[in-house]
Amino acid sequence: MSASREKQIRQEQASSGWVDPKVVREQEQCKKEKRSNILYGTIAALFLIAVIAAGIWRSNVIPKNATAATIDGEKYTAAEVSFYYQNVYQNFVSNYSYLLSYMGLNTNASLDSQTVNETAASWIGAEAGQTWKDYFLGQALDQMATVQSVLNTAKAEGYTYSAGVQAQYDDSMAALKKSAEANSVSVSQLLKNNMGAQMTEKVYATQLMRMLQYDDYASSHYDSLTYDDSKINDTYKADTNKYDLVSYEIVGIPGTAESTTDADGNEVEPTEEESAAALEQAKKSADQMLADYRAGQKLETLSKADESYVYTKKDNGAYSGDVVTEWLFDNARKAGDSAVLDYNSTYYVAVFLDRFRDETPEIDVRHILIQPAVGTLSEGDEGYEAEQAQLKADAKAKAEDILAQWQAGEATEASFSALAMQESADGSKYTGGLIDSITPDSSLVESFKNWCLDASRKPGDTGVVESEYGAHVMYFVGEQLPVWKSNVVADLRDADYSEWLEGISADSTIERHDFGMKFVG
Repeated sequence: MSASREKQIRQEQASSGWVDPKVVREQEQCKKEKRSNILYGTIAALFLIAVIAAGIWRSNVIPKNATAATIDGEKYTAAEVSFYYQNVYQNFVSNYSYLLSYMGLNTNASLDSQTVNETAASWIGAEAGQTWKDYFLGQALDQMATVQSVLNTAKAEGYTYSAGVQAQYDDSMAALKKSAEANSVSVSQLLKNNMGAQMTEKVYATQLMRMLQYDDYASSHYDSLTYDDSKINDTYKADTNKYDLVSYEIVGIPGTAESTTDADGNEVEPTEEESAAALEQAKKSADQMLADYRAGQKLETLSKADESYVYTKKDNGAYSGDVVTEWLFDNARKAGDSAVLDYNSTYYVAVFLDRFRDETPEIDVRHILIQPAVGTLSEGDEGYEAEQAQLKADAKAKAEDILAQWQAGEATEASFSALAMQESADGSKYTGGLIDSITPDSSLVESFKNWCLDASRKPGDTGVVESEYGAHVMYFVGEQLPVWKSNVVADLRDADYSEWLEGISADSTIERHDFGMKFVG
């Protein structure tokens, strides 16, 4: 089935009320990919963008040294609190961009003048009626308490921060300076323009480093959480539906009557009688299709009898809790079972094929991305295609030179990681070019993913792969846990990590200072 056809089916199913189990699986994958920032989300890169793009008016007369908050005896100025306030606010706006209107949040109006509505309160666990500014301020202070507690713990343990922390800090500050130059202002003025007259480059730089160090230690703690097979198996058995997959065939037969148009061109909704008749007809069609299938006809062939029928075959369906997957994941199911299922004005003819755990091993690789240089010609100019081809060839040649340089040295994973930190244009450079937990379902460019999933791959294999992003110097780390077990471990880690993160600052004392707080935001 083509990708466009599958997308069309998902859209049709969504409109009829069917919840595609693949969506649930994609959500779980997304959750796992973001696990190192469970509580607060991306920090450095997103915040830098927020600083550059915010453009929010702030007073030009603000005491720089006014204390706005005290956390466990450590004082923070209005500028320092503003750093975290903006981080929380901009992450929130990014994460909920399509829902802001439902929450009653207008990003173009003063946050002091807007209150959290009931809908937003139920979604984000806020107090209905409080101002949005007070909500974000509370979140910022909680974040500050957590960062402070984590950094104190790291210091007490003598933790050594990874080289990626300094590299990401350097790159972020360089990007800030580049942005200032592009806007023909100093870094100091850029920060003042976007974060208020109290903000200084020193405050920004100090808090950025603290955030990067926090994320590094917290991620290290997350990765250190391990579980034995007994714990993993017990967790799996406690909720097999969450980790198992099923293969099946299904045909959706809509039972909704279509609206009509009267003589004046007005849309006329179907009557109750018409709706009931349409539903009854869908039931008869589904029952007949089931009988024909059981008599030996193919379900896919039967689905072609009417263009409104939607046929789907899934090899790896996930549980989503609706009527269809409740039936598919019933422990009584046997291969070949079939039934007519009624869900949300649609009848489904379903055939169960198999239930299983995904034993596909996840793959870890490291890579160094070499991007083509920017050309001098614009698309449409004479010679543009030739110039682009040459730039891509140059990038590939550089990638091959870097691989040869690595091979002539220690040729170890550690040396490859160091080279990635130095040469790669990809954000993964800060973790030595590591791309982990790769599966056939991973959202990666095909050429890159195909190299990683080649069955002949062995630990230590290298190569150069081209993609639309440039040339990738590849290093195959190896196979890791099978998908089902990795998902169990991720859930265990998520729960334990969240508990640790919440507990680490649970006893923190946060004090607001009214005068300094006036200048935050």
